[in-house]
Amino acid sequence: MRFNLPKFNAILVAISLVVISVGFALMVGAPSGADVYNPDIFSVRRITVGPMIALFGFVVMIFAILYKPRKK
Repeated sequence: MRFNLPKFNAILVAISLVVISVGFALMVGAPSGADVYNPDIFSVRRITVGPMIALFGFVVMIFAILYKPRKK
């Protein structure tokens, strides 16, 4: 089976998927409901660090798809 992406690009796509998954995993936490208030929903990890890591993963994904290696 032949893929349209070169090996280097496929590795970058796999790395970016892992980075995106880590970013979304950092945003996961216990919910806040009507009966129980959870102040952790406003933590720096959930509203700043997680989305920034996920955004970085999406940027790497775009780069991995669009990058064209030079011919020797």
